[in-house]
Amino acid sequence: MKKIEIALAGNPNSGKSTVFNMLSGGRQHVGNYPGVTVEKKEGRFVYRDYQILLVDLPGAYSLSAYSTEELIARDYIIEHKPDVVVDVIDASNVERNLYLTTQLMEMDVPLVLAFNMSDVAKQKGLVFDTEQLSRLLEADIVMTVASKERGRDELLDMIIAAAEKEKKPRAHRINYGSEIEEEIGKLEKVISENGFVWGQGYPVRFAAVKLIEQDKELLEKMDSDDVRKTLAASAERIRGIWGDEPEIILADKRYGFISGACQETIKSTVELRHSISDMIDTVVTHKILGLPIFLLLMYVTFMVTFKVAEYPMGWLESFFGWLGLVITQLWPAGELLWLRSLLVEGVIGGVGGVIVFLPNRLLLFAAIAVLDASGYMARAAF
Repeated sequence: MKKIEIALAGNPNSGKSTVFNMLSGGRQHVGNYPGVTVEKKEGRFVYRDYQILLVDLPGAYSLSAYSTEELIARDYIIEHKPDVVVDVIDASNVERNLYLTTQLMEMDVPLVLAFNMSDVAKQKGLVFDTEQLSRLLEADIVMTVASKERGRDELLDMIIAAAEKEKKPRAHRINYGSEIEEEIGKLEKVISENGFVWGQGYPVRFAAVKLIEQDKELLEKMDSDDVRKTLAASAERIRGIWGDEPEIILADKRYGFISGACQETIKSTVELRHSISDMIDTVVTHKILGLPIFLLLMYVTFMVTFKVAEYPMGWLESFFGWLGLVITQLWPAGELLWLRSLLVEGVIGGVGGVIVFLPNRLLLFAAIAVLDASGYMARAAF
């Protein structure tokens, strides 16, 4: 039976723990990472003749040395080299969650993306081109709803496929621009020549980028004067070109990559409805067509109002006329004539004479509402 080790990464509140429970089926061991109080959860289970070890890494927004959780997640991936890293992403907030994904890409690890809470994303009107996004990120994407255990088998099948796949260098990577890429290249070269921390398994490009970002842990481990001098010169050049600290510039570049990928592969049905509305507005607020459209709508509205109202007005008039005639015929001859006159000519005739115009008034109010909307369109055109 083959063994697979999976590291489960993701932002806090992305549903990572729910995905862990869905995959492990509750078969888990809880402890702490060595030397810290951060909780460590492991789950062991069997799926399709594979014995799987699932490790739930601490929730992290990036893989920098800004917090204990981020450092533990990074060190675990570097030291244990899991067969697959599953990045759990909140599908309703992909752009924010992909920042961690970009750093996992830089670590060049076998990667599978679990777009969790996909039902919430659907409710928000988000539509994903997962094939294109998968190509851009070079990672398979599985839509899941872990709280309802949807997508479990698909995710596990994708994990096994990623673990069995022959590892190749990434065809796509985040491009930081020619100036920064030049400095990264210089650092990669001098790092390779000096063998800096490679016994600990850091990928060369990942280490170069992190050094430029002034990563505290890597700076403390740096024991090469050549690397130190090259880094200082690179950081100074980047500050001179961009007028800001290198870590801020690199973060902006990552978010630029993420924004471009999302714009290309994620659409919103709300935006689609707005686009249709914009197309209509383009016609009805046209500088030349706007006024004729307004006049046409006004003419149609008044014609419909008076033509359509003729029918219910006629029906009401006939009804009250018939009612008055019936009462007159059935009234006892010579008795209480004043009361008959009050009922037939006063109540029925008076009320009927007013109510008969009610359909016309209702349609007129509707016409006024339409005219208000049409008037707004005409004013917008000018």
